[in-house]
Amino acid sequence: MSEEIKSTIPGQYSKKSLYEIASEEEMKAIFDYSEGYKTYLDHSKTEREAVEWSVGMLKENGFTEYVPGEALSAGDKKYFNNRGRCLYVISVGEEDIAQNGIRICAAHVDAPRLDLKQIPLYEDSEMSFLKTHYYGGIKKYQWTATPLSLHGRVVRSDGSHVDICIGEDESDPVFYINDLLPHLGSKQSAKTLGTAISGETLNILVGGIPCSDENGKSSVKLNVLRILYEKYGITEEDFISAELTATPAFKARDIGFDRALIGAYGHDDRVCAYPALTAAIEAAGVSKHTIITVLADKEEIGSVCNTGMQSFILHDIIRWVSCALGADEAIVRMNSKCLSSDVTAAFDPNFADVYEKRNSAIVSCGTAMSKYTGSRGKSSTNDASAEYVGFIRRLFDENGVKWQTAELGKVDEGGGGTVAMYISKLNIDTIDIGVPVISMHAPYEVVSKADVYSNYKAITAFYK
Repeated sequence: MSEEIKSTIPGQYSKKSLYEIASEEEMKAIFDYSEGYKTYLDHSKTEREAVEWSVGMLKENGFTEYVPGEALSAGDKKYFNNRGRCLYVISVGEEDIAQNGIRICAAHVDAPRLDLKQIPLYEDSEMSFLKTHYYGGIKKYQWTATPLSLHGRVVRSDGSHVDICIGEDESDPVFYINDLLPHLGSKQSAKTLGTAISGETLNILVGGIPCSDENGKSSVKLNVLRILYEKYGITEEDFISAELTATPAFKARDIGFDRALIGAYGHDDRVCAYPALTAAIEAAGVSKHTIITVLADKEEIGSVCNTGMQSFILHDIIRWVSCALGADEAIVRMNSKCLSSDVTAAFDPNFADVYEKRNSAIVSCGTAMSKYTGSRGKSSTNDASAEYVGFIRRLFDENGVKWQTAELGKVDEGGGGTVAMYISKLNIDTIDIGVPVISMHAPYEVVSKADVYSNYKAITAFYK
């Protein structure tokens, strides 16, 4: 077949870097948008902080807190803060939601990390440590010999609370997990990556100066407790009613000579949460659709608990909104559409053997649409219908969204899931879109600025 004939065949699919085809105006928009995203990341190391920062952005843009059962009308801009760890953003459009449903976009704001145990503080060999239990899927060896910050909330015995953030300011101390020197590490090096560091050795170094008690006995642990009580009013017992988390003490930074990429902790999944939030703010009062944006918690451990997507809260909010607008909730759900916005694995040529390149997301080629996720035989996934995939394709193409298809890796290599299957369970058409990530779940992940902006444009097109 000649090249002339080949060139006339329509509908050929290929992936191309946005940086190759973007106009000068688009390039500026990509880089400007990424600055706001980096600021969001630096203030959102935990789900609580992400929700708090997001609420601040919403208030600045005229959103007010939603009270379940209150009347709603076209033009209303509301948010529902679920226990400080999960956020629902609601904007009411003018179209009939019984006929057209609700446009929903769901991302999550939790990320892999190290949580403190309930009785964490101890001393050994003139050092004081905090015991941890890792949260989500991590490679444990990546968290040793790395500067860490401490975030979270401590509820005191009298019911009052204090919020903690230590290690993010340049004047703050940071914390640390010891690793074994290579001179004595021959046995450790002979182990697999998964076993060389155990969960029980992820103990955070927090002190080294002793102080004496009333009996003259010196203790490094006692000195740490003294500092905590004098500065924060916290006692050792208060750890029992605390949510304290260690995260990498890194700021979001540009990567590469050309600054095309962003390195940061927590891209998974704040790289989708921020575009969903900013798109929701821009669409409110403009879109004819009624919109619900979800910033969920607990995705990294199975979307459990009353702030995860397996709870009934989304179902309840749809019911409250439907009732307020005089529509049957079941019919609204049946006619609703959802983007489950979560990250996917970017093809990495350094580890090419675990990817199937034709069906992998490529960095800087746009937001990645995944018809399904899951493990091996599509286990634990939402599998979007051909009709819904076609609808999203047309929507993106008509609005100039640069997008690509994606699959997490080779069929038998493993896999992963998102919140999509919990939303589709409500009889809502759902598909995954998200940003490709290099080194997913590492303390420092990498994404392309072009893909962050493309994801924002995709959600904006969906909302508007």
